[in-house]
Amino acid sequence: MSEEGRRLTHIDEQGRAAMVDVSGKPVTSRRAVAESYISLQPATLAMVAEGSMPKGPVLATAELAGTQAAKRTAELIPLCHPLQLTNIAVRCTAVSDGIRVRATVECSGQTGVEMEALVAASVASLTIYDMVKAVDRSAVIGPTRLIEKSGGASGTWQVADVESPR
Repeated sequence: MSEEGRRLTHIDEQGRAAMVDVSGKPVTSRRAVAESYISLQPATLAMVAEGSMPKGPVLATAELAGTQAAKRTAELIPLCHPLQLTNIAVRCTAVSDGIRVRATVECSGQTGVEMEALVAASVASLTIYDMVKAVDRSAVIGPTRLIEKSGGASGTWQVADVESPR
């Protein structure tokens, strides 16, 4: 690999953190999918499914929180570019031992939306935790991971084990 290929992209010539200049990159369609899990006790999962959690509708609230979070990623992650997102879909689904959160984010832009998808999935999981913690302090978040991205110079990438680990 060349010296240029090993250069840290978010460090300037003086060794300071710096946002990458994407002004010379072409605008392309970008898409990223991330997922997160939150393990819950069976009784807690049943309460979520029944809609009987004391704080209200857990999954709908988590989906909205994830959507809001994707839009605010550049405020949370210091070197992320603010992006004009064209689509955000956050879906929470009950699985055998908890809830799977899947976030899909899209834009037409000069940089990818991986961080937006990861932030959406993470915040949705944190919201679920917040809403169930009074009845299930043993809830565990994770793994949270990028499972797919497309667009830009690096093209399409997909995790090898795209099937959910749960």
